[in-house]
Amino acid sequence: MLLADHLTLTYQDGERTLNAVDDVSIVIKDHQFIGILGPSGSGKSSLLYLLSGLRAPTQGEIYLDDRAYGKMPDRERAALRRSEFGFVFQHHFLINYLTALENVLVSALEHNKAHIEQARALLADLGLGEKLHQFPYELSGGERQRVVIARAMIHRPRIIFADEPTGLLDRRTGLQVMALLRSFREQGCLIAVTHNPEILNEADMVVTMRDGRITDMKDRITRLTQEVTT
Repeated sequence: MLLADHLTLTYQDGERTLNAVDDVSIVIKDHQFIGILGPSGSGKSSLLYLLSGLRAPTQGEIYLDDRAYGKMPDRERAALRRSEFGFVFQHHFLINYLTALENVLVSALEHNKAHIEQARALLADLGLGEKLHQFPYELSGGERQRVVIARAMIHRPRIIFADEPTGLLDRRTGLQVMALLRSFREQGCLIAVTHNPEILNEADMVVTMRDGRITDMKDRITRLTQEVTT
């Protein structure tokens, strides 16, 4: 279980103090797909960075089970991210001089025969079995995102954090990528940030943000009931 307790992230803009995240609390259970929705500047990506340990909160704390990590030293928080979390971003951040297989293995905790076979199997499951040795510039946008998904899953993380994972893809490819990400729920938890509500239709809960605060939080049953009644 992931718990955010009164998280605040503050920036200084000259003499002004800006709250990118303003007193946010949320509980996320294992095997859930959580969507964080909002326009640009709403604080949704900042919240993702806090939940994933990429940023330390100005106030508040984050817990993975009973382990507090919001204010851990940077090195300990980095070790936690590497062992427990996987990441999928809008920009793929693949290494152009490495093949698809080698890019996946970058996130493996060890580069042994078992991990190489696991990387091959992941890429095959994602429809890239014949493109293991191609470089990122030889792949389509959707194929590159599938490599990123395999890279995020190679070390069997408990949570995958996805920040606008379909932002640079066409609608059809984006929906295919989200279907692949949703399948991760069988293994762990998926937390996805987006400004596009369409890709969150299957989410267990959708959190809407504006001005750094949560303005709405609906689970799947509530959302489906509202759709039927309206």
